Amino acid sequence: MNVQHSTPLTPLRARMIADMSARNLGPASQIGHLRACKRFAAWLGRSPETAEPDDVRDFQQHLIETGTSICTRNRTMTGVKFLFRVTLRRHDLVAEIFSLKEPVKVPLVLSRNEVKRILAMAPGLKARVMLSLAYGCGMRAGEVVRLRVGDIDGAQNIIRIVQSKGRKDRNVMLPTDILGLLREWWTERPTGQDAGVPGPERVLFPGYRGKHLSARQISRLFKEAARMAGITKPVTLHTLRHSFATHLLERGVDIRVIQALLGHTKLTTTARYASVATGMIAAVDSPLDDLRSAKRKKGKKGAS
Repeated sequence: MNVQHSTPLTPLRARMIADMSARNLGPASQIGHLRACKRFAAWLGRSPETAEPDDVRDFQQHLIETGTSICTRNRTMTGVKFLFRVTLRRHDLVAEIFSLKEPVKVPLVLSRNEVKRILAMAPGLKARVMLSLAYGCGMRAGEVVRLRVGDIDGAQNIIRIVQSKGRKDRNVMLPTDILGLLREWWTERPTGQDAGVPGPERVLFPGYRGKHLSARQISRLFKEAARMAGITKPVTLHTLRHSFATHLLERGVDIRVIQALLGHTKLTTTARYASVATGMIAAVDSPLDDLRSAKRKKGKKGAS
């Protein structure tokens, strides 16, 4: 897989790119690893090939002292670790790298009414279709904008999501309302890029120069719709995916089915939505209710 890099290609950088490509790392992982190593090299002031164990320890302390978030710090050291372990084979340096435990955060979720308001305030049909896909099918921003005509299977009522995060394919449901919106959008969709492109390969949401819209563009559309809907929570487009999973869980859908729909590798990733499923939480009987019930029963028995 070819990844475009603007930084000059040094021999070490070329070797690392070759190592990452050989291990089938995706573009985002490659760019992240290279950015991490560039940051380490800039701090070190010389080639990472000359690094010593004390340098690795001091760099990690530098990240902590400069206020780098735990998540960013861990991602940075993961990239540096790849360089040391795979490309340089410096296991003495790898031994100095440690990860910090990241804080567990509860995903922010919208209520059904809030989602309804956001969809109603979508700025145009295109935005409404894309936001409906994000919520109604639990799709990520990149998955929505990369959709092609051939991914929509109206006969089986499914959408095929091809080579998404983790290079995995999966199927999600195709709700009747979304199918209707897609058909409506097809009559308005710009066709300037269709020349010479086979029907199934045509992108549903074309951008410029033969490419699809960017994930940043759909995120801007979501922000505009949320603002118009009066949503004051610090929401992002990904909040629709969180809401999709939580609302399914509240409806009693099996968590393993939700895991498959989201494309999660680990069930524990999906299980975190149980902590924000307010409908399920509110429906749980408190043990305090049991105490009151037992007291009433005891009182009746004594009275007789």
